[in-house]
Amino acid sequence: MDKATEALINARTIAVVGLDNRQERPAYRIASYLQGQGYRIIPVPFHQQADEVLGEKAYPSLRDIPEKVDLVDVFVRSEQTDPIIDDAIAIGAGSVWLQLGIRNDAGIERAHQAGLIASQDHCTKVEHARNAP
Repeated sequence: MDKATEALINARTIAVVGLDNRQERPAYRIASYLQGQGYRIIPVPFHQQADEVLGEKAYPSLRDIPEKVDLVDVFVRSEQTDPIIDDAIAIGAGSVWLQLGIRNDAGIERAHQAGLIASQDHCTKVEHARNAP
């Protein structure tokens, strides 16, 4: 198991950037799955506003979350990920995942240099289902 997958399996609190109440969206389906596996999900809507998603209070940005975040799961376009990666570094998140189809080589390198475990172009749901005990 690689370090990113190990960080996912060991995480307890996952901030999901791009999660809102649109149930047809991948962010909603994957966050719902992870919540069902016992993870605490913290919604960080990106394009849509929401006060609450999946029964959890939503926050406008990672920097507004008042508690420790183990993993930041990102569901926004590749070109929009730089400030999110910078925020993940700033809040001391343990790891950052750019979902399937999302890539930012320079951002991932920046996260690694800051001490975060970082992954791109991988799905947290797929990796969890494949690797969870």
